[in-house]
Amino acid sequence: MSLRLNHFLALNVMFACSGLAHAATEVTAPQVVEALEGTFGAHPGERRNHIKGVCAAGDFVGTSDAARLSVSQLFSGQHIPVVARFSLAGGNPNAPDTTPNARGMALEFRLQDGVRHHITMLNTPVFGAAQPATFNDMIIASKPDPATGKPDPARLRQFFATHADALAQADFLGQHAPPVSYANATFFGIHTFKFIDKQKKEHFVRWRFMPQDGDKGLSADEIKHAPHDFLEARLADRLKHGPVRWDMLVAIGQPGDSEDNPTVRWPADRKEFKAGTLTITQSSPQRGGECEKINFDPLVMAEGIAPTNDPILRFRSPAYAASFGKRLSGK
Repeated sequence: MSLRLNHFLALNVMFACSGLAHAATEVTAPQVVEALEGTFGAHPGERRNHIKGVCAAGDFVGTSDAARLSVSQLFSGQHIPVVARFSLAGGNPNAPDTTPNARGMALEFRLQDGVRHHITMLNTPVFGAAQPATFNDMIIASKPDPATGKPDPARLRQFFATHADALAQADFLGQHAPPVSYANATFFGIHTFKFIDKQKKEHFVRWRFMPQDGDKGLSADEIKHAPHDFLEARLADRLKHGPVRWDMLVAIGQPGDSEDNPTVRWPADRKEFKAGTLTITQSSPQRGGECEKINFDPLVMAEGIAPTNDPILRFRSPAYAASFGKRLSGK
């Protein structure tokens, strides 16, 4: 695997902890946050990961097809207000927008009676680890060498040689250029979730949000000459011409499909249907924006959608909470 491919995944980190340990080693949420600070630096009052981003807002309208499989208010057919955040993975607030790592879409659905539902996604169909400890190893392996300002190639090689669960996402990022705009990125739920219908029956599902503007990557020339910061401006410029929309497409799992490993893709022939449409109508800088203070915990779920026992999904909630606590304290 090339150093460039290694670097893709090394930058695309959600969270990890200190020490280059075997993937079976258990890690804690506070250790994860400390490691992010050790690799990317501590930025008081800011997120420890996906630090660079932009706020947005709009609404979501679900379909009757989804309502047959889930009693969630998301699929009532009503316009559900949404606060969104688009971001770059990693803890460097000065990362260039051509960085070859993942982009994120985080959504807070504001349901009736003050109920909230969160969905957090990446523009990769798989994640870079099957166990939380792989995050630990990945973030530590990607720490820049003080002499070069870049990750140590030998350390990265060691990481990839001993962590097979990191390879699928690295391969995807190596084969797909970063998007030309947030409006031209497909975002994936990564994990398997459960839709729960009126009869309390559970349906295992995975989803992706497909942009109606089309999925478009940067050309090699654009990567070379693009401005350092362009994603926020391009989203704002696009919205001057009208709303930006994504269709929520849901795939239904079959027996034998992975339910707890976000590094494994489901077969492409799984039945898929349109569950709704997300419409974004406005954007704003994250500083002082509606999304800035939101902790987009993916386990904040309303009735009708439930998590599986995916260890990565389950770990994200305490890791987000640890980071959020430091943000609120201003540390």
